[in-house]
Amino acid sequence: MKPVIFGLSGETLTADERAFFADAQPAGYILFRRNIADRVQLRALTDDLRALHGRDDLLIMIDQEGGRVARMQAPVWPSFPPGAVFDRLYDIAPSSAIAAARANAHAIALTLAEGGITVDALPLLDVRQDGASDIMGDRTLGAEPMRVAALGRAVIEGLARGGVAGIIKHMPGHGRAMVDSHHELPIVTASEEELATDLAPFQTLKDTPIGMTAHVVYTAWDPDLPASLSASIIDTIIRQRIGFDGLLMSDDLDMKALNGSIPELAAGVVAAGCDLALNCWGRMDDMVGIADLLPDISDRSRARLDRAMASTSLTAESPPLEQLLATRDSLLSVVAA
Repeated sequence: MKPVIFGLSGETLTADERAFFADAQPAGYILFRRNIADRVQLRALTDDLRALHGRDDLLIMIDQEGGRVARMQAPVWPSFPPGAVFDRLYDIAPSSAIAAARANAHAIALTLAEGGITVDALPLLDVRQDGASDIMGDRTLGAEPMRVAALGRAVIEGLARGGVAGIIKHMPGHGRAMVDSHHELPIVTASEEELATDLAPFQTLKDTPIGMTAHVVYTAWDPDLPASLSASIIDTIIRQRIGFDGLLMSDDLDMKALNGSIPELAAGVVAAGCDLALNCWGRMDDMVGIADLLPDISDRSRARLDRAMASTSLTAESPPLEQLLATRDSLLSVVAA
């Protein structure tokens, strides 16, 4: 098995993809809008991936946050609100906000699990800062670390109740970035003391099975390398100071914050200490290059992967989707614009 998550080119596997994936044995896959048409097609695609690998617990992930980041679209699937909605409710009624975030995440999980998706790249634990890039903006759960942690825990719990694993992102914190890491490299010059605010939600939720790194430079910790490529940040800050011992994946390697070829970047993030490299775009040349450069997954990373995927089995009867959505909407009605 190779320590990488690959994207797919379309709504079905091509013959070249099928042969390559069977040989390369990636740890998992990520889906985007280009891979999704409707319920029947989505389930057929994820079943095909599982059959290809003979792994019922195959990591198949998606970015289904709600708001502007939603790969599964209405009217086929419900629309979900962005994180800022729960932050606004927390101002009025913290317990209601937590319950609404949990019900919303549970509903998201039911829609994902129905489609055969096992992992959602949610929640964001990035603490929002005034003046920062709007790439986080209304996706975040707030500007106060313990509020972010409380709502983030509710999201993780809701996803788990629907049989889906969440991902805490973007470690060690993207909330101070003044530019969008999709387009350029953010450089955060905050002090060690200031950055303690950013770490706090991740420390609170350090036992979450999966986490994702940030393509951000933090000059207080490593002035030369973004966190995803920095062995010192991954070891000293993420593994030791935060205390995270779960499955750690990089953010997408194709983001313009990073310089270098995609295969070299994949090898770089794994060498720095990420368990998995994330390559989203399904370009065959990049994927072949990655498979050629990467070693087989380490025993420690494989154990973390197995532990994370063991959390995706639905063990209790769930309320129907409509009930969860009604509960969420009733709680959110006090902040509806």
